[in-house]
Amino acid sequence: MQRIRLRYTKRGRLRFTSHRDFQRAFERALRRSQVPMAYSAGFTPHPKVSYANAAPTGTGSEAEFLEIALTEPRDPGVLRELLNDSMPDGLDITDAVEARTSGLADRLTASVWEIRLDGVTREDAEKAVSAFNEAETVEVERRTKNGMRTFDARAAVVGLQTLDLPADRPGDRACAILRLVVRHVTPVVRPDDVLSGLRVVADLAPPVPAAVTRLAQGLFDEESGTVTDPLAPDREAAPAVSTTATGTAVATAPEGAGSA
Repeated sequence: MQRIRLRYTKRGRLRFTSHRDFQRAFERALRRSQVPMAYSAGFTPHPKVSYANAAPTGTGSEAEFLEIALTEPRDPGVLRELLNDSMPDGLDITDAVEARTSGLADRLTASVWEIRLDGVTREDAEKAVSAFNEAETVEVERRTKNGMRTFDARAAVVGLQTLDLPADRPGDRACAILRLVVRHVTPVVRPDDVLSGLRVVADLAPPVPAAVTRLAQGLFDEESGTVTDPLAPDREAAPAVSTTATGTAVATAPEGAGSA
């Protein structure tokens, strides 16, 4: 059984699709592309697809991940193109690698988010961000299926800052852009929880809903303060490819691998 890991996006209006809506669209694309999917056993077999840490409905994303299991080997690059031909615009497969390591979900420990606050000046945003960063704890409330829950939104945040507006953004109206780096902890701290925290510490309340996009997710590197690509270990574990005198590509085992 071959396992393929995919990175996909939720762009534009498709950010409002629920996780279940995406599942239906993706499984329909698998059927249209005639992907040789492996299926679960039992009375109601379903494709073996593992989704990892999906973004909340209403947020955009450039870094969603899933893994599929195939009964026949396929080239990941070709598979990506076939699936994109059958996926709606906005739900795009941007990367595909063969799974050669374990624990993809374990490598999704942090996310980088961009938060656009239309109607908020950069000065007001900077004051609120400074107050949030200086606070030891920022308690916020979120409604759950068991009622309102109070938790600390500050502890999970490892980076929050304001950014310069891109050159192509209109300059005649206020708009602040925030960059948020947050660890995946329990309970999960989402961008809207951080926005609630900004309202708590600085009374920052955007006049319109914030536009939120996940830019990356993966392991958080303590030294560099960056979030690393979770698919990189699979690429690094791929066999090296050399070229013979006849020009034929030959796969070679990674250094140190023993023979069967």
